[in-house]
Amino acid sequence: MSNDTPEAAPAPARTEVQERPAAGLPGWPVLIVSVIALLVGAVGIIAGLGFVASAGDGGASGGVLLVGGIVLALAALVAMVGLVPVAPQEARVLQLLGRYTGTIRTDGLRWINPITDGRHKVSTRIRNHETSVLKVNDAAGTPVEIAAVVVWQVTDTAQAMFAVDDYAEFVNIQSETAVRHIANNYPYDGSGEHRLSLRDNAEEITGRLNSEIAERVQAAGVRIIESRITHLAYAPEIAGAMLRRQQASAILAARREIVEGSVGMVEQALTRLTEHDFLELDEERKASMVSNLMVVLCSDNDTQPVVNTGSLYH
Repeated sequence: MSNDTPEAAPAPARTEVQERPAAGLPGWPVLIVSVIALLVGAVGIIAGLGFVASAGDGGASGGVLLVGGIVLALAALVAMVGLVPVAPQEARVLQLLGRYTGTIRTDGLRWINPITDGRHKVSTRIRNHETSVLKVNDAAGTPVEIAAVVVWQVTDTAQAMFAVDDYAEFVNIQSETAVRHIANNYPYDGSGEHRLSLRDNAEEITGRLNSEIAERVQAAGVRIIESRITHLAYAPEIAGAMLRRQQASAILAARREIVEGSVGMVEQALTRLTEHDFLELDEERKASMVSNLMVVLCSDNDTQPVVNTGSLYH
């Protein structure tokens, strides 16, 4: 039985532009020679015009000087067009008739092919991008506010220039997308569960955020140096309720610790009284003693003791 569904055409092979050094020369020697040639050409033009104006036998020599001076001056001007200044921590991406020809990273004055029509500046400095405060839902559906700072640097100028429209904007958008994705995949806090949370596992979450941003911006020739969450809080509409929940959890945890400590102290007291035969108590008196000790140890307020001046039972 034949299948009438047409097969999808194979995707064309993707050729990525990789950075490579551009051919060039130091610019200062070329500039000096060009200035000298321009001056010599100007002198030749002036001398040639003088000979031509005087006519006579010097007319032919004046024409030669005039043409030679013009040619030399034009050649000097064309050579000076190829001079390109490159600032420190900056690169120049070169194009010739729309084709990428290389990148200049050496700072200073450089000389390149004068007919190069594209000389784009690309900064290779380390940059910071701080995302805006984003309001997203965490893994539990709770609205939270989150923001992060991303430290990045261009490592491949050709990809940064030709793989995306605007590499800086691309990094900004992908950083915010990664922050949203991380916030959606983890809860704000673990609430006692053994799982990663945005608040309790900052180092692990930061590592995963850094890896995700680096993967997203790799196509633009950008290296992520560091990324950190700078702001994390509940959304204002639920902040009050969540604060009360955190306070209740803290109170319960404190009470649990107080009770466990009190039980241990009571147990230790009864054990020592029994071992050293300080006092023999029946079960009823032991229960009364345990009750009194627990009240004293677990009470929020200072207890007021009542001193019994009679016998143990009256």
